[in-house]
Amino acid sequence: LHLFSTLVSLSSMLSRYIHEAMKRARYKTLENGTYFGQIPGLAGVWANESALDDCREVLQEVLEEWLVLRIRDHDPIPRVGRVSLPSRAA
Repeated sequence: LHLFSTLVSLSSMLSRYIHEAMKRARYKTLENGTYFGQIPGLAGVWANESALDDCREVLQEVLEEWLVLRIRDHDPIPRVGRVSLPSRAA
């Protein structure tokens, strides 16, 4: 039961973090007509797609994968707004 509640809590924290980070995403149209998206303060979290909706979707996937790697490697995870995650969450 303790493990379950820990996993539910971690899932909730991750969802809040992802939501807050995606609210801060910035997009621009490049000269070739594609869309570039990034999240300021999260190095390496970016996407480049032909459609804006695809860019948003891929950017969130990149963010999720980035978080998994940061947690796995016990790397620091920058605070986003009022939301922070411990690097030793898992």
